Amino acid sequence: MSEVDEVVFVLPRLLPHKTYTGASFEARLEMLDAATAAEPRWSVASSNGGLFREIAVECREAYGTGVRLLFLCGRDAAERIAAWDYGHPNVFPEMLHEFELLVASRNGHFVPSGETRHAIRPLAVSEDLDAVSATEVRERIAAGAAWEHLVPPAIRDRVREVYGR
Repeated sequence: MSEVDEVVFVLPRLLPHKTYTGASFEARLEMLDAATAAEPRWSVASSNGGLFREIAVECREAYGTGVRLLFLCGRDAAERIAAWDYGHPNVFPEMLHEFELLVASRNGHFVPSGETRHAIRPLAVSEDLDAVSATEVRERIAAGAAWEHLVPPAIRDRVREVYGR
């Protein structure tokens, strides 16, 4: 976090590659607000777009052109973003002129192509964090397995309420 002045958690209203399950957009936004409330350099925003290029346009409108945008994602998301059919083949490399990607290993490392390597950097995270995901939390709750250690204490009760039905 020493590289940035602010971390903005952006929650898209719609995701083109998957659907929200188990919690409404509003409930997700509420949990994200609660999970980030204790850190003054963290904030939460929503986006009408679900693709990083759409989110980048909204960020530019909000923050202007003088701000460096770094988008954080896991290896699995980076692979989807790089392979997504945007309508023509050069969109992904062109997007990386607007923002950079920090890619956390998640059950493997993302290897960018030569033309995108300049704007994609690995983010070192502990391998024991590979299992931390909303999907994992939902699956553990459904199976009756321990999940509390995977979410911040500030939202455990709300997660239990939303997903424990």
